[in-house]
Amino acid sequence: MAGVNKVIIVGNLGNDPEMRTMPNGEAVANISVATSESWIDKNTNERREVTEWHRIVFYRRQAEICGEYLRKGSKVYVEGRLKTRKWQDQNGQDRYTTEIQGDVLQMLDSRGDRQTSDMGYNQQSGGYNQPPRGNSNTGNSAPVRQSKPQNEPPADVGFTDDQVPF
Repeated sequence: MAGVNKVIIVGNLGNDPEMRTMPNGEAVANISVATSESWIDKNTNERREVTEWHRIVFYRRQAEICGEYLRKGSKVYVEGRLKTRKWQDQNGQDRYTTEIQGDVLQMLDSRGDRQTSDMGYNQQSGGYNQPPRGNSNTGNSAPVRQSKPQNEPPADVGFTDDQVPF
């Protein structure tokens, strides 16, 4: 049976995308996405939060889209796979970096939150949406569903973390 290497991240950019161009002219974008989880500490009854940072790299057209439309704070959905690459530092020492190679990128900010308004890249039609004219709906893109923020602790499921067998 083949293995599975799939990562799904939903979070916010910590910085503007870092853009580079490869020697063959193709674009590369590196983004850092924060994901957070929170819970109520059973001992102190205080809300606790842990934030993880994920380095994600996109290539070619998706990289160009990152550079054009994403900014610090942008909310994104990313699907990709873990990749580890080897490189040498200034002293010639081998170093390894594990990052997510992005395959799917979806911007989750509402259209009013984006500075670029309705000029997003529509991969399904292979081109850019046209800016809205008047109040007519051209139907060029489907609305993006927003998930509700998870501000509440997980529901009581009848057992504690200590009782979970793994």
